[in-house]
Amino acid sequence: MTAADLASFQYSLLDFGSGRKLEQFGSVVLDRYSPSAEGFKATKPNLWSQAIAKYVRRTETQGDWLDADRLPATWEVTAGPLKFRLKTTKFGHLGLFPEQFANWKWLTQTCQESSRPLRILNLFAYTGGSSLACALGGAEVTHVDAAANVVKWARANAELSDMADAPIRWITEDARKFVKREIKRGNTYDGVILDPPSYGHGSKGEVWRISKHLPLLMGYLNELLAEDPKLVLLTCHSPGYEDDTLQHMIDEAFPSISRRQIEAGPLTIPDRNGRHLPSGYYASFANV
Repeated sequence: MTAADLASFQYSLLDFGSGRKLEQFGSVVLDRYSPSAEGFKATKPNLWSQAIAKYVRRTETQGDWLDADRLPATWEVTAGPLKFRLKTTKFGHLGLFPEQFANWKWLTQTCQESSRPLRILNLFAYTGGSSLACALGGAEVTHVDAAANVVKWARANAELSDMADAPIRWITEDARKFVKREIKRGNTYDGVILDPPSYGHGSKGEVWRISKHLPLLMGYLNELLAEDPKLVLLTCHSPGYEDDTLQHMIDEAFPSISRRQIEAGPLTIPDRNGRHLPSGYYASFANV
């Protein structure tokens, strides 16, 4: 992501360092835990007092918001033509991953360039950024997430974005189970988007471990995508899943896609001084 990408995004990375990041979402400034900011030094220490709340991690997966009484229950931000409702969670998340904004722009453009509406499957779809971006480009989207409350959140974002009637099918289901069922039904898709977590649980308590289950899921997806896949986007934030690994996974899973057709690289967020905060990796393919 470049500074130009953020021009129409109500988000700013003000500073980062020592395992933390100072961010502004709309009018709300927050100080959040960020393991990728370890090894960096904050360059604007005078700005950090602007944060109205601070997220402190207590366990590997949960933490607390200090000064939480100063936080709004929810608030909204725009990302280009899309709108998102944000709120704090015990995981430190807000309902939006800024590093994905450049991917949303790419998804919209790719779908717009297709001569027909693409059928896109979005797995681990969270609060709908990629689903809305594809629908904005004219695609028909199947949005799948295991958490019912998150799917509800995504639908609310569609309404905020004036896309309540967009061709999006909202599914609360474990990703692996859904894919297997779609294969049995004989359904196919033109493209797939995945942003898998390191670990998690399905809608009925199914355990997800990226090292064990992502390679299996990628194998199933080869059966689900049409013979001539048009779009694949795989992003990861887990240690050990860098650009080369993601590129190899797409190459292995989809024999019709040549490795040289797959773009891959780091996901980063620029701060106001031009420094880039590492924020995972991506691998993508498009042939529309």
